Amino acid sequence: MDRFQKFVGAAAWIEALIYVFAFVYFGAFWAYPPEGSASEKMTYLAENQFSFSMMYFLMYVVFGVFLSVLVVGLFEKLESTNDPLVKIGSVFGFVWVVLVIASGMLANIGLVHAVELMDQSAEKAFDMWRVVTVIIESLGGGNELVGGLWVLLLSLAALKATVFPRGLNYLGISVGCAGISTIYPAEVLNEIFGITQVLWFFWLGVSMLGQHSTSKLADS
Repeated sequence: MDRFQKFVGAAAWIEALIYVFAFVYFGAFWAYPPEGSASEKMTYLAENQFSFSMMYFLMYVVFGVFLSVLVVGLFEKLESTNDPLVKIGSVFGFVWVVLVIASGMLANIGLVHAVELMDQSAEKAFDMWRVVTVIIESLGGGNELVGGLWVLLLSLAALKATVFPRGLNYLGISVGCAGISTIYPAEVLNEIFGITQVLWFFWLGVSMLGQHSTSKLADS
């Protein structure tokens, strides 16, 4: 159990790093022409297809795999509290895992088909990519309701049971509320959720690994 909890802490750090990589990639290297024509947009996507696909694979599929570790790990950590919030929150956590991984797979396969359509018509290709993008945003890219509920409910349960530092639990409650607020379509709300969740993942990793080290010292 202790070894798995250590892995859970490492998974939380990996999740934070994936967010940071995404921020850097889209902030410093991504130059998608939002005001360009359909042809210009699809040409840019085709030219950057490999790097874009790899980033989406990292952001969604890899993120989802390590998220599953976190969902299971936090459930086991809080299971002994017998708080219904833990069970309900974990359900949302598992649903989030499915949505995140599905979004990544849809993005990569959808981009391949959209690029292939460029031989027929750039407009048709872009229309297809726009539909794919709407689905991705609806599942999890632009709507963080499910993830927000997971963080919120588990943070409330942890706060009641004093399992993690109080500050971490209050941060988790803030992250959860930010995620729920993204049901309103405003980019700033997604940015707030992303930034605060980076901090939550990092602090959670520190807490999990710190508790693991404390447990080892106590056993010795």
